[in-house]
Amino acid sequence: MTWGPCMFYYHCPNCGKKFSYEADRMSEFGNDFGLCPDCGTMGVYERDGARMIDDKDYEEVDG
Repeated sequence: MTWGPCMFYYHCPNCGKKFSYEADRMSEFGNDFGLCPDCGTMGVYERDGARMIDDKDYEEVDG
């Protein structure tokens, strides 16, 4: 049984956006991992782990 991808969940202290990054893509994003996709501000970490059942409020950052 698999839980799917491990996700990191953030919110932006500047614009309020909620977003997530897939942990497996950490090396791909490098220093940009955790940045808000809208304004570029470093997000405030909320939690990480298996994808939340209802994470529709969080936009997954694709790159």
